[in-house]
Amino acid sequence: MPRKSPAKALPDFPWDSLASAKQKAQSHPGGIVNLSVGTPVDPVAPVIQDALASVAAVPGYPTTHGTDELRGAASASLARRYGVVSVDPTAILPVIGTKEAIAWLPTLLGLGAEDLVVIPEVAYPTYEVGALLAGARVLRADGTAQLGPQTPALIFVNSPSNPTGKVLGVPHLRKVVEFARERGAIVASDECYLGLTWEDEAVSILDPRVCGGDHTGLLAIHSLSKTSNLASYRAGFLAGDPELVAELLEVRKHAGMMMPTPIQAAMAAALTDDEQEREQRERYRRRREILLAAVRGAGLSVDNSEAGLYLWATRGEACRDTVDWFAERGILVAPGDFYGPRGLEHVRIALTASDERIAAAASRLG
Repeated sequence: MPRKSPAKALPDFPWDSLASAKQKAQSHPGGIVNLSVGTPVDPVAPVIQDALASVAAVPGYPTTHGTDELRGAASASLARRYGVVSVDPTAILPVIGTKEAIAWLPTLLGLGAEDLVVIPEVAYPTYEVGALLAGARVLRADGTAQLGPQTPALIFVNSPSNPTGKVLGVPHLRKVVEFARERGAIVASDECYLGLTWEDEAVSILDPRVCGGDHTGLLAIHSLSKTSNLASYRAGFLAGDPELVAELLEVRKHAGMMMPTPIQAAMAAALTDDEQEREQRERYRRRREILLAAVRGAGLSVDNSEAGLYLWATRGEACRDTVDWFAERGILVAPGDFYGPRGLEHVRIALTASDERIAAAASRLG
């Protein structure tokens, strides 16, 4: 029987389709301003670098569950930064970047062809990829009413959203939790941008106002890639239901999915030091103010975008035409069709460029 390649079940890697637009943007006399990917450009704080180096000589295997220091720092940071006060450190699980965690979550939970995974209508592509890797069915829905009598196994929510920057309020999240518990579903909440809110309050799925202090069936997904510039470190963690975390831990132990010891030390330092996080947030706030004014001044409408690292913008035309419009000005942005059928007239514009490149983009749009 012929071997089935998992790759054949997956969509084409979306960024490969930007090659021609990227080439056009690179031909601009002032060089390209690449705002298509949310890649941090600012330096890692010295306190984090020092923590990384402090255990560089440790030769033994790391623990899959993470050090006590790391899990304690993660639990304390959730309480201090986001008001989530009741996460036991044993219910914290470090992951090798949250993209990995999201992509493999349906598989590690044992989902398959009989299971339904719900993702947002406009969504980070890896939610769908994770479901497809597990062989599960996928449904795009932003509200529980769209599900009708169906019983999903896993519901992904994302607030603040990538790519739209939309924030889901307490009533919405509470309704999702209540629906999931009625039908025995797990809720995985991607909260990687929770620390980057600009115009509205964003809350965790583990916030007592959302879940009543009961984390059963809930997993919050957190990343330090954006808030502490640790994309190259692959530093994230899951938190929530102790039983689900224990189940995932057992599978990850067998699979060797363990975070390197130096990264664990660096991550603990980042979660403990709030000053470096505040400084980075302010950098993004300044860049957002400049770019938001420039994009609106160029005649585009910006929808949602009250949080996160992106502007979700439209010229009222096909998104690929807008990508070309930006490329002619030496700016590369991501087309909304990367994120689902509801994104066909939008582009995602990242704030993750240096002050000089953000200023160049603003000048060209002016």
